[in-house]
Amino acid sequence: MSTELRRLRNYIAGEFRDAADGRTTDVVNPATGEAYATAPLSGQADVDAAMEAAAAAFPAWRDQTPAERQRALLKIADAFEERAEELIAAEVENTGKPIGLTRSEEIPPMVDQIRFFAGAARMLEGRSAGEYMEGLTSIVRREPIGVCAQVAPWNYPMMMAVWKFAPALAAGNTVVLKPSDTTPASTVLIAEIIGSIVPEGVFNVICGDRDTGRAMVEHRIPAMASITGSVRAGISVAESAAKDVKRVHLELGGKAPVVVFEDTDIAKAVEDISVAGFFNAGQDCTAATRVLVQESIHDEFTAALAKAAADTKTGQPDDEDVLYGPLNNPDQLKQVTGFIERLPAHAKVEAGGHRVGEKGYFYAPTVVSGLKQDDEIIQNEVFGPVITVQSFTDEAQAVAYANGVEYALASSVWTKDHARAMRMSKVLDFGCVWINTHIPLVAEMPHGGFKHSGYGKDLSGYGFEDYTRIKHVMTSLG
Repeated sequence: MSTELRRLRNYIAGEFRDAADGRTTDVVNPATGEAYATAPLSGQADVDAAMEAAAAAFPAWRDQTPAERQRALLKIADAFEERAEELIAAEVENTGKPIGLTRSEEIPPMVDQIRFFAGAARMLEGRSAGEYMEGLTSIVRREPIGVCAQVAPWNYPMMMAVWKFAPALAAGNTVVLKPSDTTPASTVLIAEIIGSIVPEGVFNVICGDRDTGRAMVEHRIPAMASITGSVRAGISVAESAAKDVKRVHLELGGKAPVVVFEDTDIAKAVEDISVAGFFNAGQDCTAATRVLVQESIHDEFTAALAKAAADTKTGQPDDEDVLYGPLNNPDQLKQVTGFIERLPAHAKVEAGGHRVGEKGYFYAPTVVSGLKQDDEIIQNEVFGPVITVQSFTDEAQAVAYANGVEYALASSVWTKDHARAMRMSKVLDFGCVWINTHIPLVAEMPHGGFKHSGYGKDLSGYGFEDYTRIKHVMTSLG
């Protein structure tokens, strides 16, 4: 007997709607490999409707006081807390993540981040007014940009939605947000929550595929396009936005180096790095996936890391002993498997290197050693539970290996030598450098990279300012 699939719908101008042409796509639970819902496959008519709704709502939302927008965001944060179990259930179906870790590691920071941006709405800073020319006073205004077209990824659907809408709404913009086609469920629920708090049209959600996202970016209405996704997707967005001179915010891939010096506490470093590499099945652009170890401790460290991998468990969402769940979709499973199958002869799989089970898209915690700097798996993002290990001789070689990729999002340094840590933090070409830790994020500090990792910042006051524009006003005193 077939089970009827749940129907997800777009949220436009304060109401839930099917796609205008009725098209849908199946949504699959990656822990089972089975469809549990259908979602709209939105086309141009749906994009038009959402953009027009956001444009119509913009003047009134822009003109609300920062205090009024703050109150709305605080209500949204409270509602997220109150409906946390619903959000968790939707996200677990989206992603197959462990229930307990989704509850403890995602809901609290999401709520905190919304509250941070609620406060940021009332804390815009700028130059003081002044007379920079005799008889004339200059004022700098920070204003919202307008309608923001936002595209969120499938690795953290809920949290990345927060990173998108919270600063945009706080600054006075209106939003059209598209979740990934594989993970729309939690974003549709978020639309229900936010829609009960803000005026209609301020926050809109449309589901669809990459063609839907392209139509959003190319649309005449939005003044800004923001995407978290692959480098390929980011380049496509930047090219499309350039044709209309739209502002672009890109948070793309990563290949974080983890530089381990010989004076580090090996046991602690292995414990922390293995969690930071395997958490969320390594589907994190900041994951600790590229470990560089000083040669004097390379063998000892690699053996300990392989044992940590062997002791790490993946499995179903309700298993309390697992660190991570499945890869998000069959294409991602194929990508991770392909990296391992194409390893050069000089590489050695120290642990894992295989699929786990036949149901769902699970992959074993994997450690690969013996690699060279120009190997494919070193240069390209795997986005799976795979940690590579390389050996370096001295600080200069560590820096050369660390910086020798096209990504520049996050990195970490492990050493007891404070001066060395400070030297490394200066020369590592990454948007974040952690010292003796890897992956913690706080709402007050910026997150974003350089090079092929994109530009613009999420979180922090810098992330808030990205959703504003600057206007100079000069008035005569005569």
